[in-house]
Amino acid sequence: MARRPYNPNSLATGIVGCHTRRTVLIMTSNDISTLLRNWPHEPGKLNVRIFEAEDGRECIQLRIELGVVQMELHGRPDGIEQEGCSSLLAMYESQGISEGLSPNACRQLREEGVQRSHRAAALFALSRFEDVIRDCNRNLAIFDLCNTHALDEQDTIALEQFRPAVIALRTRASAEWAVSLENTTDAMASLDEGLEILVSLLGDEAEHSNEVQLLRGMKEALVPRLPTSERVDLQERLASAIANENYELAAILRDEIRLLRD
Repeated sequence: MARRPYNPNSLATGIVGCHTRRTVLIMTSNDISTLLRNWPHEPGKLNVRIFEAEDGRECIQLRIELGVVQMELHGRPDGIEQEGCSSLLAMYESQGISEGLSPNACRQLREEGVQRSHRAAALFALSRFEDVIRDCNRNLAIFDLCNTHALDEQDTIALEQFRPAVIALRTRASAEWAVSLENTTDAMASLDEGLEILVSLLGDEAEHSNEVQLLRGMKEALVPRLPTSERVDLQERLASAIANENYELAAILRDEIRLLRD
């Protein structure tokens, strides 16, 4: 899907008061005092912008209380290559893993994942939803890599506590992207898929999950926008889910049909 301007009347994003803008920044001195004066920190607001570097590449800047955090838009957010690869994850994907991941390697992968999670939050505020999805998928790949190849058992599970949050963010980005393209049906399908994954992942804990409640709230905001013809489609999908004994999806679809009737 091609990118279009974000619709401020779309689903609630959960990020309030974010200021976004694009600028060209040319630094002629190591002193960034002028930059900070021209872009003051605003407590309680996520101040993030895309700017064009001298070589023409796009970068991200995040204004924090003590200065500015700058991130690359592609590869590792800190821009540091790993043995000629764009990221540590890319290096392992390229070279393969023959003897497992040491605790130090897992720690380095976790640190890279933290960088990417910060960038994903900034990209969400900028409505760069396709890039949010990319970063979420890359972080989930780190989770899978450690879960499969870590030599220390603790490293295999260390990142799993964050999986629901990453899945939820990816789902939100996918739904918001579809809404920005005025494709309500795709947005609903994205939310259904995300909820199905979370319910399957969390089991009995799903009902107490903040991520599940957030996605359900987005659905409640979106369902009234569905065209009447969607009712038949939902009923057919419900029948198929029951026939295939996919009861998690069936419960989700029943909620949608109930909301349509309301």
